[in-house]
Amino acid sequence: MKKSILVAALSIGLMGLGAQPVFAGDDWADKYLTSVNTQGELGIVKVNPYDFAPLTALIDLNGFEISDVHVRVEPKKGGVAIDYPVTKEGVTTHNGIPVFGLYPDFENTVSVEYVKNGKKISEKYKIKTGPLKPLLFDGQVRTFPEVKPVTVDKKFKDRLYMVNHLGADENTVGWDNYPVVFVTDTKGEVRWFMDWDAVYDQENDPGIAMGFHQADNGDLYWGFESYYARYDLLGRKVFKRDIPRGFNGFSHAMKEMPNGNYLLRVAKEDYLRKDGKRIDTVRDHIIEVDRNGKVVEVWDLNKIFDNMRDDLLKGLDAGAVCLNVDESHAGETAKLEPDAPFGDLPGVAAGRNWAHVNSIDYDEKDDSIILSLRHQGTMKVGRDHEVKWILAANKGWGDLSDKVLTPVNAKGKPLKCNNNTGECETNFDFPWTQHTSWLTSRGTLVSFDNGDGRNFEQPAMPTMKYSRGVEYKIDEEKMTVQQTFEYGKERGYEWYSPITSNIEWREDKDTFFMYSASAGLFTGEPGKHFINEVTEKGKVKVEMTINSMAKTEPSYRALIIDPNIMF
Repeated sequence: MKKSILVAALSIGLMGLGAQPVFAGDDWADKYLTSVNTQGELGIVKVNPYDFAPLTALIDLNGFEISDVHVRVEPKKGGVAIDYPVTKEGVTTHNGIPVFGLYPDFENTVSVEYVKNGKKISEKYKIKTGPLKPLLFDGQVRTFPEVKPVTVDKKFKDRLYMVNHLGADENTVGWDNYPVVFVTDTKGEVRWFMDWDAVYDQENDPGIAMGFHQADNGDLYWGFESYYARYDLLGRKVFKRDIPRGFNGFSHAMKEMPNGNYLLRVAKEDYLRKDGKRIDTVRDHIIEVDRNGKVVEVWDLNKIFDNMRDDLLKGLDAGAVCLNVDESHAGETAKLEPDAPFGDLPGVAAGRNWAHVNSIDYDEKDDSIILSLRHQGTMKVGRDHEVKWILAANKGWGDLSDKVLTPVNAKGKPLKCNNNTGECETNFDFPWTQHTSWLTSRGTLVSFDNGDGRNFEQPAMPTMKYSRGVEYKIDEEKMTVQQTFEYGKERGYEWYSPITSNIEWREDKDTFFMYSASAGLFTGEPGKHFINEVTEKGKVKVEMTINSMAKTEPSYRALIIDPNIMF
């Protein structure tokens, strides 16, 4: 049933010093009387209600009380529907029905069910959206990343993948990228994107948005150079807080803990070195902040590990050290100068990029953190700052060498390994310059083995490189590690990502979800990055490519979005 909402300015009082109020007459009110027809039994539809997510909308309650809400965004012909429930809290928080997953530049059909005054109501809404927000710059081949489905098993057709892509234009300098963050369905249709102008100011506050996760309640949280934030997917801000005083340079990793605190990878301002110099460190501090933003713990990795260890640093590709990409030096071995300037450069000691922490996980069973140090290895460290184990080749660890895990086969027999090269018998291999060393729900550890600096060197030909998604089983009592899964080596250089990328175990589908996020970085063409879901036996259930807007343009990570927990 349609009805009208009448919005009228009935009178305006103008008060001045010593003056009497002046009221507008009925003719004035009639002139500005506005009639808005609603599509259903509730209020008007507001597209992009929080000026954050242009492919969302809100159906206003208009004062009514409803329950048992369900939303379905109808698919295009041959497309994928997005449907989800909305809880009572979701309705009352937004004072309406949140709509997620609209197609861009399209008149969407949205089916809504709810109970009002004891009566079940079903309605259809027509919601028109604008086009995708373009990023325009010289040399591009497209104005937004392109998604191409290659293989999608029918049991995975409802998957939604969020991509943390990194855009740039002619004004991008140094550690800075546009946060081109979007959600794609398995048909390659963009169904959500974040308006970067809501969270990014290139001129006054450059940086890179990284570390995106969907929380258990459906919210989205991430960090930026100067802040860390949490929003819901409709765009409602939960919080946006400055990095605590005395720290700076957030990047890569943010992790919510079971107690509601957050682990942040940051750097330390005005760090006092043993030689008396004060410098800003580079990606080598972890802080824990509570729900109110107070810093309750600090892990200074300079005091936990040997920041002079350079065994892996000497084997890095000079063309890509994280997101510092220089195509002209691709395949060359990085040069380490003992008196190199301080800053975001590969090098040893506090003040240089000796550690490069790019992921954090938390192990609740012993209150420890698991860190991926791209330039060192994967480590587990307790709240007491003691190292529990190290997953890396046993070379150059000094006093910590007894913390290095011993590779074993499926029967627990130690494997023969060459510590000078890190090569082991059988198909076991360590993760090299890895990302996302995360625990799984089945008690194992996964890591995206990027593969740069493998065996502490650069290969004879750059095209000999490969990346892997790997799973390991770690026995902390016996201090051993067994490799239980790998994927990507057989794909060769096409699937190789020198930087970024991620892997996680998905219990709902029994798959390893991987994003080879910088594949094709040095091909001279816009990169073709790979989203995959693969079974334990190596069966590819999903493959989609994310095609960049320009060459040497990577993504950072991807994640799976569950619409059933959003609202």
